[in-house]
Amino acid sequence: MPSATEAHHHRSSTKIAHKPFKSRHATKGFIKELTKGKIDHHEKGSRKTPHQQVMSKLDRRNQAKQLRQTKHQQNVRSTSIFAGQNGAPRIVVVVPLCADCDATMAIRQLSRSEDEHADMLAKGPRRVNVERFKQTLQYVPVGNDLVSVMNACRVADFVILLLSPEQEAGEHGEQLIRAIEGQGISNVLTMVQNLHIIQPQKKQSHIVASLKSYINHFFPDQDKVSSLDSDRECANVIRSLCTTTPKGVVWREDRSWMLVENVKWPETGDGVEEDGAVVLTGVVRGKGLKADRLVQVGDWGHFQIEKITDATLPTAKKRKADEMTMEAEVTGGRVLEIPDEDQDDLDELAPYDETMEDAEEMPMSEAPSERKGVLLDDHPYFSDENNIMPPPPKKLPRGTSSYQAAWFLGDMSDDDSSDSEEEPPIDEEGDIPMDPQDEPSTTNNETATPSEYPAESEAFNDPSLADDARELEAYRASRKTTAAEDREFPDEIELHPSVLARERLARYRGLRSFKTSTWDTSYDKPYEPTDYDRLLTIPDYRAARKSAVREALVGGIAPGTRVNIHLRNVPLSFRSPTSQNQNEILTATSLLRHEQKRSVIHCTITLPSTSPEPLASKTSLLAQIGARRFLANPLFSQTGNTPNDVHRYLRFIHPGQTA
Repeated sequence: MPSATEAHHHRSSTKIAHKPFKSRHATKGFIKELTKGKIDHHEKGSRKTPHQQVMSKLDRRNQAKQLRQTKHQQNVRSTSIFAGQNGAPRIVVVVPLCADCDATMAIRQLSRSEDEHADMLAKGPRRVNVERFKQTLQYVPVGNDLVSVMNACRVADFVILLLSPEQEAGEHGEQLIRAIEGQGISNVLTMVQNLHIIQPQKKQSHIVASLKSYINHFFPDQDKVSSLDSDRECANVIRSLCTTTPKGVVWREDRSWMLVENVKWPETGDGVEEDGAVVLTGVVRGKGLKADRLVQVGDWGHFQIEKITDATLPTAKKRKADEMTMEAEVTGGRVLEIPDEDQDDLDELAPYDETMEDAEEMPMSEAPSERKGVLLDDHPYFSDENNIMPPPPKKLPRGTSSYQAAWFLGDMSDDDSSDSEEEPPIDEEGDIPMDPQDEPSTTNNETATPSEYPAESEAFNDPSLADDARELEAYRASRKTTAAEDREFPDEIELHPSVLARERLARYRGLRSFKTSTWDTSYDKPYEPTDYDRLLTIPDYRAARKSAVREALVGGIAPGTRVNIHLRNVPLSFRSPTSQNQNEILTATSLLRHEQKRSVIHCTITLPSTSPEPLASKTSLLAQIGARRFLANPLFSQTGNTPNDVHRYLRFIHPGQTA
């Protein structure tokens, strides 16, 4: 008998054929089999140069390694100024966007996440040493003032935006964001303050999500909004501040700049002194600081450097028996650099020279008399001279005025020769007097026929000038505003009845085509400013800028060095109670060569679509270019490139328009 434990099983009734293995890419052997015995012909469009050839796996690894090493060297070079005991501090600016946010309280909460006994009640910039990362953070609290926020953010490595869970940022908060974003901003972090007041707790996540959606409208790379009430999130923010490489601002990294930590004014005696030597203390950032270049100090202006001295802070070193002693400043007061004969001057205009080409020409006071009438493609109109108009023909129809005579060429006329005679004399009013035989005869024998018009029309009452003026003013009041008319009729202007057209349009010039007509600059001489010829002229802007930037790369005091900058001839009027305020943010930026000189610049401006009203040309604007601010009355014109570089003048920029 078969064993009871033996299992009975049947043979499989079907055979399952599994799919053979098929790799996603062809193997090297399969490709070699396909190309065996074939000649590789270079077809059209194939890679032929060494750079176009497909690199091997070893070459690709080598290229990736080189790119990785280059990127690492750049990061090390950019963060080397923060390393060490005397490294430069990382500047962190805290900007409150809402009315109920407090920047000083936010700095205290961030500091207590690392040190429970940290006391940050004092206002103004403060340094905090983070022992865990061996870095130094310099917090700069600011208020809601637009100017102070822009001054602080242009020298910031990190900007922390504070939001409120209850109040919205509003128009002022959006204006702050747009302003600091327009002048250039480095790394941005967003935090919410007083989130614990939102109850119940489940609503807090919705508030944070709403704030994240708001801030992503301006900074799409913001992936999180941290809470100041959480010590864990504050510690993560501190980690980001100490380990992240600041990306910087393009215009700022081409120059040397610093956040002024202290200002030392000269001691004034009994005498009244207008200018004096002022010492600024801070850490050099950006490119190397040179004594030959000028320094732009806040809104004070640009000044020359007398000398640069060392201002390294005293350090603590460990000696024998683990005793800590403070080593005094060894290099304190040591002169690091002084200017030479190549130092830039303070002149904004070129020196006046009597032998200039313009001096040989006609004086400016006589030049306007040469220009007569209104120009249209070099032809004057509205002129009083008779030689401007073509001579009238000899034969004209009877009763032709001087205005009508301009429409006849030569002796041709529309009437027959029998009706045409020699041109009679034309009076001063432009009418031809009638012959006595043509005058209507009034004899006693003839009786006057009754008129077909009413009697009121026979007596025409000429209104007085005062009535005309009142009607004109009422008509103008009923019309739209000037800006609305300019938007609807941009090519039309209204002439006042008491103003001559040749006087109103004397500074205008007509062109048949903005693309083909030439523009004669000699007619612009009478209307140029007095010092227009003394402005800086740059034939090739790109080459000049590249030369100035390359010059700033070499030499100077290395970034990360704490120095004292001694300035010459600083007006002591800046020494006011507001300037000595510890909360005021003062910055210093080194200018490139020729950057302080005046010139004519062309910029592109776009009026936001949210602007309540249009912007008129020649309106005083506060312009900011880099680290400098100045008042300007710009002239607006249409955008675009034309062959003759001629653009139509715009009286207004309307919301959403670019000029």
